[in-house]
Amino acid sequence: MSDLSMMGGETDLEALAHPQALFKMLRDAGPVVDMGPDMGMMLVGGDAEVRYVLQHPEIFSSGVDAVVIGQVRPLIPLQIDPPHHKNFRRLLDPIFAPKQVALLEDNTRTIVRNLIGSVAAEGHCNFHSLVAEPLPTTVFLKLLGLPISRAKEFIALKDGIIRPPVKTTEEREAAVKETGQKIYAVLQEAIDERVAERQDDFLSMFLDAEVDGHRLTTDDVLDIGYLFFLAGLDTVTASLDCMVSYLARHSEQRQRLVEVPSLIQHAIEEMLRWESPVQGVVRITTEATEIAGCPIPANQVVTAMLHSANTDERAWTDADTIDFDRAENRHIAFGGGAHRCLGSHLARMELRVALEEWHQAVPSYSIADGVELHYSQGLRSVDNLELVW
Repeated sequence: MSDLSMMGGETDLEALAHPQALFKMLRDAGPVVDMGPDMGMMLVGGDAEVRYVLQHPEIFSSGVDAVVIGQVRPLIPLQIDPPHHKNFRRLLDPIFAPKQVALLEDNTRTIVRNLIGSVAAEGHCNFHSLVAEPLPTTVFLKLLGLPISRAKEFIALKDGIIRPPVKTTEEREAAVKETGQKIYAVLQEAIDERVAERQDDFLSMFLDAEVDGHRLTTDDVLDIGYLFFLAGLDTVTASLDCMVSYLARHSEQRQRLVEVPSLIQHAIEEMLRWESPVQGVVRITTEATEIAGCPIPANQVVTAMLHSANTDERAWTDADTIDFDRAENRHIAFGGGAHRCLGSHLARMELRVALEEWHQAVPSYSIADGVELHYSQGLRSVDNLELVW
């Protein structure tokens, strides 16, 4: 086991934009990398090792102790481990099944066209704020049953959890806790309205649902809603940011999508592998264990680096080549094992529709002169994605 504590320091813009070299250094350092006492975590970066962590939740728990993001109870189903996890997935998986997601495509396409229509004639835009952010926000708020008129307020709350604007650990914990209470209040208000009168949305559906023969409690619905609030409003935005910023800088790849729109679906999978907006997932060990001979104590925070696994040269042919024609693409950008991303089919549909409509309306674009893109740490979004065409 190696100590790579220098990776915990400040990272420059270039490394945030192109972290693949840093991940190779992580893998070369060893199967398990101890980040030192200040960080208090170990990193796992190889494809085989990351998959092992994801596939053994009995050892590498996703429970509430792994990540605290303002919640007061475990987030459902993310922080419920097997065997109870499967009961909630039986309820939630059908809602996000491909057939159900397909029913949402026409409405999603209308939303995308309206967003693009508002900027296409301008010749420039901040793609993040005017397309990538409002698209999944609008789609998911409608599904969840929260008012779209409050979208900016909800985005600010989401960012207050995922990207709190504070530096010290104490300030961060206090800010996240306060923001978490505000999210609970928003959800509780909506749930109270649905208790009085059901509507055609997820919250109403959850209030009438049963798990293992029992109705969901109000707290259960709150805990599902809290997770959906964060995941539904951010991960597709981050993915679109990463993909469009890549295509803006690689005109030959972009032109292929314009000429052959059917290639977009394959391109999405390859850009998910290469860009991996969700760079890692956190687990905590339930017992002392080891990976590839490296000992890991009990109650140890372990981060499985999805992005590193997706670019591991030992697992991928031409790992550093972005190949839209890649024949087999078993990336784990959506995680793996029991806790694999619940909304992966919805995310793929939103990404495909967005890229289809964008490239039909704006086939040629680039990063505005003088702009150095600012990729956020952790969940990789690009809030200064200034495009010109």
